[in-house]
Amino acid sequence: MTRIVPVGAIVLAFLVPGSLSGELVTPDRPHQPGQVLFKPTLSEDLAWKRFPAFPPQVRLAVIVGQPSEAGPYTIRVRVPRGVKLMPHRHPEDRVYTVMSGVFYIGLGDRFDPDKLQAYPPGSVIVLPGNTPHFHWAKSSEYVTQVTAIGPLGIEYVNAKDDPRNHSR
Repeated sequence: MTRIVPVGAIVLAFLVPGSLSGELVTPDRPHQPGQVLFKPTLSEDLAWKRFPAFPPQVRLAVIVGQPSEAGPYTIRVRVPRGVKLMPHRHPEDRVYTVMSGVFYIGLGDRFDPDKLQAYPPGSVIVLPGNTPHFHWAKSSEYVTQVTAIGPLGIEYVNAKDDPRNHSR
């Protein structure tokens, strides 16, 4: 006899341990506070905030998770035209998705415009942890979505480039 399993149960089977038997199992804890399994996030509802490790014009919005804690997170980063993020590295592996604008990223310990590669919206870039890199909003504002396993870390190659080291 063929058993038809609802698509939602198939998705849950991958998300919930012990659910491969075909039984619909709900997780022991909510996905997000106040949510059982489903939480939509609309672009217009994002809470864009300053992030001390970025230049003051740059904004960050948390989509999923707590970037400062161990575990998966998704954030968006909005960088206005002309702003440069000097060479830095993150300890965590990251997946960047370009949401809007053109994302210019280069690899290396020093900012070199000739090493920049331009990525249009829809591009996905996988950046291994501890890879020195730099960004430039060269042609327009861009928004990237970053997915990683936290905690989020950032270390500038040159300490003088770190906005956290400047007096306000």
